[in-house]
Amino acid sequence: MQENLDFKGLGRRKSSVARVRMIPGSGKITINSDYTPEQYFPNSFVIQDMKIPLELTNTQKNFDIFVKVEGGGFTGQAGAIRLGIARALVESNAEFKKVLKMNKTLTRDARQKERKKIGKYGARRSPQFTKR
Repeated sequence: MQENLDFKGLGRRKSSVARVRMIPGSGKITINSDYTPEQYFPNSFVIQDMKIPLELTNTQKNFDIFVKVEGGGFTGQAGAIRLGIARALVESNAEFKKVLKMNKTLTRDARQKERKKIGKYGARRSPQFTKR
């Protein structure tokens, strides 16, 4: 019986959804079929945030990662990718769960944008008060 060497994880953050697929390899990350993280994201802080689970488990060079991400902005997308990578790492090795959970990378950030209310300019911003 052959062991499955294809690990998957789904990550969500704000309105972004990332489907992550990891296979043993050299540490190459591909986003939406043809972009590297440096080409896809505008700044290095977002890329560092995305790679946190790999650094915590010291597996930067062990897996090739293929990501399909859609929706939201780049911070939401990076957060979704981070969660997807963390879930795929736990699927690959259950011992990583303790380290990742301790550093809160397995937790889904449930914060969403608050909806606009009637009579307001945004979610909470009221019209300017006039005394006379």
